[in-house]
Amino acid sequence: MLPEPTARLRFRPMVRDDVDVVTELLIAFDPFRGDRPPSTREDAVRWIEWQERTYADHDFGLWVVETHEGEIVGDCGLTVQDVEGTPHVEVGYHLLPHVRGRGFATEAARAVRDLAAAHGVEHLVALIRPEHTASQGVARRLGMELERTARVHGGDALVFGTDLQQKA
Repeated sequence: MLPEPTARLRFRPMVRDDVDVVTELLIAFDPFRGDRPPSTREDAVRWIEWQERTYADHDFGLWVVETHEGEIVGDCGLTVQDVEGTPHVEVGYHLLPHVRGRGFATEAARAVRDLAAAHGVEHLVALIRPEHTASQGVARRLGMELERTARVHGGDALVFGTDLQQKA
């Protein structure tokens, strides 16, 4: 499954040929990853391999997001994240620095949120470092509310969430 294209963006699976741009994307995201060492090309290969496993296991993952002209702007999609022992479906989004501030993250994440709802995801979360205020704004524009703070991947994360399915 893939999200529907938006007015400016389209989605495609991440592949090994994307290693250079994924490396750039991970390095750009490093300031928000807590105490982890700087990202490397090998980290990008592992990131892509993780997406391949996630696609196989769940029929979703982080997809490459590109403009209709073919310019890669980042990744966005769904992953299953362990939040203090409980699995949650998360909407994740990461943009290259030179395209930030143009609304691409919100546009892509809305399409991903809508896909999650259409496929029966009941509750969607976004795990965001407290200092990453721009990402918090994206979550709020998706209709998410701050639910709590949790320890995730060795650091504090704000857990934003929203119910996607109406309760019977």
